[in-house]
Amino acid sequence: MTTLEKGLNHPDVKVNSTQEFAPLPRSLHPAHVIHNDEEALAIAEQLALQFAVDAARRDREGLLPVNELERFSQSGLWAMTVPKAYGGAEVSYKTVAKVIATISAADSALGQIPQNHLAGVAHLIADGSEAQRQRFLPDVLAGTRWGNAFSEKNSKTVADFQTTLRPLNGRYVVQGEKFYATGALLAHLVHAVAVDEEGKAQLVLIERDAPGLTVINNWSSFGQRTTASGTVILDNVVVEKEQIVPAWKSFEQPTAAGPISQIIQAAVDAGIARGTLNDTLTFIKEKSRPWIDSGKETAAEDPFIISAIGDLSIRLHAAEALLWQAGELIDQAIATPSEETVAAATVATAEAKVLTTEIAINSGNKLFELAGTRSTLSEYNLDRHWRNARTHTLHDPVRWKYFHVGNYYLNHVNPPRHAWN
Repeated sequence: MTTLEKGLNHPDVKVNSTQEFAPLPRSLHPAHVIHNDEEALAIAEQLALQFAVDAARRDREGLLPVNELERFSQSGLWAMTVPKAYGGAEVSYKTVAKVIATISAADSALGQIPQNHLAGVAHLIADGSEAQRQRFLPDVLAGTRWGNAFSEKNSKTVADFQTTLRPLNGRYVVQGEKFYATGALLAHLVHAVAVDEEGKAQLVLIERDAPGLTVINNWSSFGQRTTASGTVILDNVVVEKEQIVPAWKSFEQPTAAGPISQIIQAAVDAGIARGTLNDTLTFIKEKSRPWIDSGKETAAEDPFIISAIGDLSIRLHAAEALLWQAGELIDQAIATPSEETVAAATVATAEAKVLTTEIAINSGNKLFELAGTRSTLSEYNLDRHWRNARTHTLHDPVRWKYFHVGNYYLNHVNPPRHAWN
């Protein structure tokens, strides 16, 4: 049995279900350890072929990708950014973007679920102590999945955290409620953002089965349905000091934390666009009829369809090119962090985010226009592409990306440093 075939016996779990769902145990087998960028990309391609097979059915029936997620984390891709000094591959962020885009083209829910895991591990690497890295990174290499408890639905802004971290008898207590908690339901460890008594945001690493931590499977969005991005309740969860990573440090000084988080989001959208275009091409060639005025035998010969496909392809390739370039600039910012290198990485990632957002949504619109009425039939479930794009691109508004990019080039003002830039 290969690493990519292990742990495939979990029963089906539906989204937004009242069904009891206990925390998943860690695999009995350690995950595969990836050694370089080339291996990461090859494994992503292999997994994408598997994940694409039932992606439409999972979305239609509201089935969480439990077994697929197990294969994904056991493949070693969830540990691909672990530094070489700790036994990892330390792949480039260009490779990270390509991996996430490849998986997202097959199933964008599976592409999104590790986003917060990878961003959280990046905070551990950058902001954690050596003792914390020594404790938690081996678990990541072994296949431990992190799920987030970051955003809050009822706060004034996305950065207005109400969840608290308070000292108690030599330990600490976390109290609060989170939403948009992608990956938490199926995680082994939940990393929660909580504000300490000084108002600083701390990243608290909590076992999924810790007393007082409850994950509710109540995600009801029309898109990204199978990410289980519901609610996490933290009711007097007790933690030790070594479980607290000072994530606030990443934004008090120039670091690549913001663009690292953002490039993974942009890669999901690029993948959605790629998957949508692939399905559009297949449908046109195999099922669409030529329009009566075209005089053509097949829809694939229609000059207006051909032109539109050319336009979509060019825009997708432009978005991907900016995305890969952003990854390279993030690597430079990690190697030599400064106001200049971090701002350059942030702006490049924002530029990529604008184009990936546009092509993800536009390709979903164009699919039906070009493929024809038959493509709207529920049996094909092609509307999932537009639903996923429309939902995921709302993560952070691109209208502000235009502003920050323009302000950078016109007035030499660096973008603000936070997780949404």
